[in-house]
Amino acid sequence: MSVFWLALAAFAIGTEAFVIAGLLPIMAADLNVTLAATGQLVTVYAITYAIGSPILAVLFSNFDRRTVVSLALVCFIVGNLLAAVATTFGILLLSRMLMAVGAGLCMPTAMAVAIAIAAPERRGRAASLVISGLTVATVLGVPLGTWVGSHFGWRSTFVMVAALGAVALAGLLLGLPRGLPRTAATLGQRLAVARHPEVLKTLAVTCMWGLGGFTSFTYLAVPLHRLGFDANGISLALLVFGVAAAIGNTLGGAMSDRIGPLRTSTLGLIGMMLSLTLQSAALTFAPPATAGVLFLVFIFTQGIAGWMFYPGQVAHLVRITPEASVIALSLNASAMYIGFAGGSALGGVVLSTLSSNHLGWIGGCAEAAALALVLAGHLLKRPKPAQIAG
Repeated sequence: MSVFWLALAAFAIGTEAFVIAGLLPIMAADLNVTLAATGQLVTVYAITYAIGSPILAVLFSNFDRRTVVSLALVCFIVGNLLAAVATTFGILLLSRMLMAVGAGLCMPTAMAVAIAIAAPERRGRAASLVISGLTVATVLGVPLGTWVGSHFGWRSTFVMVAALGAVALAGLLLGLPRGLPRTAATLGQRLAVARHPEVLKTLAVTCMWGLGGFTSFTYLAVPLHRLGFDANGISLALLVFGVAAAIGNTLGGAMSDRIGPLRTSTLGLIGMMLSLTLQSAALTFAPPATAGVLFLVFIFTQGIAGWMFYPGQVAHLVRITPEASVIALSLNASAMYIGFAGGSALGGVVLSTLSSNHLGWIGGCAEAAALALVLAGHLLKRPKPAQIAG
């Protein structure tokens, strides 16, 4: 039962991380700031998560994991409540940083706790259940949070997420045992893995993938609103994306086993590049009567391709760092969030200097750069396990 509460915590964190995409125009109007500036709420969250998560994991490595996951959730809940009562954009930025600190400490700890409390033959399923909280958040949490924020005010979405976090916290305090193992890699060990050229190249691909996707996704509501989508329509579009992401995640895992992780991630990058480019093409060249439908189609293909990439990338990283896979995967998560931060910042520049029509072009270029890295280093050769010192 404790694993369920960990999954609920992951659901709350996943919902909060991505729901800004659906609430952006509402928040910008209410706070009297530009859309580009509001998008930096995603940038601040992502960069805080990327930098804070590995540092906090080391700092809290000698604390009881029940205490760590509880403190992390308290921090996350307080951040959401602060956002709900924020009177200025600066306070809202601070609240997002607080949420990211809590989320960045909670997620890796939750994974470790799920594995520690499960029987040896059920550890894979326990880890999968926690990850499913993030997947379900993409499918249901983000559209629901967008709908709630659109009908009851954006602040109510943060209250909803805080309530979900509080329920998860109560369940964990009642059901999670004390005295769980306290193991964590040092910063030196993490840096030793990151310095390997093959690992570094793979992390760069992950970063560029995240950058390209979030250049567009952060501001998804902007072109949708311009196409005539109301609050319900934007929630529906996010549901379409979430369902596609779930399909892509499942497809990516199956394809990694069948055709190999590198081919799978490469196909995902190609699909992302095409989807983002076609989004901009639809907005720029399609007649108004069909542009909305085409844009939804390409949102769907973006969801499938983008989240088909990630399982393949994870499997590829494990394959080249078999003796340090846990460290490599934590670095990959940081690289992903650095990409998210860069993408939301870049998208804000595009909105300020060009228009929402150009978000897909720019995002597609980032995916093309990631694809070029893959093709340059990996496509024609079988990866060899990396020998990691330290």
